Amino acid sequence: MAKITYVEFNGTEHEVDVKNGLTVMEGARDNGIPGIEADCGGACACSTCHVYVDPAWIEKLPPKEDMEEDMLDFAYEPDPARSRLTCQLKVSDALDGLRVQMPEKQI
Repeated sequence: MAKITYVEFNGTEHEVDVKNGLTVMEGARDNGIPGIEADCGGACACSTCHVYVDPAWIEKLPPKEDMEEDMLDFAYEPDPARSRLTCQLKVSDALDGLRVQMPEKQI
């Protein structure tokens, strides 16, 4: 299980425990975290679970695959280094302490 902090655009923080094997998106959905819409349900077919990863975590995450890169082109104000789709981040003990910030809106 990993403790993940989701930070809304307005600065409100939500620290939740997410079970290993789920995605960061599923952790947000299951805990009612606002700001991650996940319209496609985790199929990497939209960009509505877009977040900005805390700079300290960028190098600790697995690299983006091509499909994620393509979908991030449709995200609201993507950041080449920090933007990730939470449906593509599988939770494990290695993600304990992860911090992500939601953009102003999802598109």
